[in-house]
Amino acid sequence: MNFSYYIAKRYLATKSKNSAINIITIIAGIGVFAGALALFIVLSGFAGLKEFSVSFSNEFDPDLKVLPSSGKTLIVGQKELEQIKALQGVQAFSKIIEERVLLSFDNKHTPANIKSIDKEYLNVNPVDSSLIGGVWVHPQENQVVIGSAISRKLSLGIGGYGDALKIMVPKPGTGQISQISDAFSTKSALVTGVYSINEDLNSKYVFTPFFFAEELLQLKENEFSALEIKLNPDADENGIKEQIVSILGKKVIIKNRIQLNDKLYKMLNTENLAVYLIFTLVLIIALFNVGGAIVMAILDKQHNIRTLHHLGASAKGIKRIFLLQGTLLTLVGGALGLMLGIVIILLQLQFDLIMITPTLPYPVALKAENILVVFATIMVLGITATYIGTTRITKVLT
Repeated sequence: MNFSYYIAKRYLATKSKNSAINIITIIAGIGVFAGALALFIVLSGFAGLKEFSVSFSNEFDPDLKVLPSSGKTLIVGQKELEQIKALQGVQAFSKIIEERVLLSFDNKHTPANIKSIDKEYLNVNPVDSSLIGGVWVHPQENQVVIGSAISRKLSLGIGGYGDALKIMVPKPGTGQISQISDAFSTKSALVTGVYSINEDLNSKYVFTPFFFAEELLQLKENEFSALEIKLNPDADENGIKEQIVSILGKKVIIKNRIQLNDKLYKMLNTENLAVYLIFTLVLIIALFNVGGAIVMAILDKQHNIRTLHHLGASAKGIKRIFLLQGTLLTLVGGALGLMLGIVIILLQLQFDLIMITPTLPYPVALKAENILVVFATIMVLGITATYIGTTRITKVLT
């Protein structure tokens, strides 16, 4: 192996008398370099976009959410809530009530989701940091915080007491309805704040105090839609899930942040895989230049190959020389491409070289798994192309 490596290194480092061979080798090296660089930058860009996209859900969604396995609400006693609060790893939790409602203001209407929260909610999800105007709701007042998209649709800002927002929800029950007003429960509230997280959430949620939805929906004591839980950073998520199920029984299902946004994560992972496969196809074309370079090197070294064979080198040993030559070419080109890619990503992270808007830099992320994926892809494809090229050895020796 040392002999094969020595000869392979000499062949790679020494210029051939035939300038065409040198040009082909340089082109092959540039192809490996450019392929590694491009694939790494693209994967880092998609990793940054993924982090940027899920950052909005991370701001809004809890670590764990306890939902009813059937129906729309849970009834959990104070004793069970105290047991959950005492669990090791649980930092805070909040009871919430969610329901689809109709918002009405100044003869304008839009559907939305009411999200009524208790006083512990901001300890679980500090969404008050997303306020772009006004203040958060008071726990004992008929107040609401609306999204910026809802504010635009209803032409409703942070108003005075004459600018009350009507929130309507269908009344439960059966039978014929004689008047439209009999079909809805209605409460009015003052808009005290406007938040902005992302376009989807801005048009979806209206935050109110917990008692507001209790009265609007006529819920029983200790009846709510879900329990949102914040965990300590070092908490055992699966262990806490099992303990909550043992406390509340099989009437609940528990989802983490990824499960709450499974469609978003699936979409992002699918896009990332699609881009990786597309660039891998481009890499296959580029890296087969390495195989072509090895074939040309074999043809150029025919006299040397026969000499080595007559001196006792086996066909397998000679093939190993050129396999190592192609591997070294791939390794050097791939390593240089990765190094430059890492430098570019670090520069973007540090100096915001490329901007989407004047205030928003293009998101990128430097991840070890992307380095490993690119390096493994380059090496596997490069060695495969080289191996195919070395099959020419048998024809030279015959």
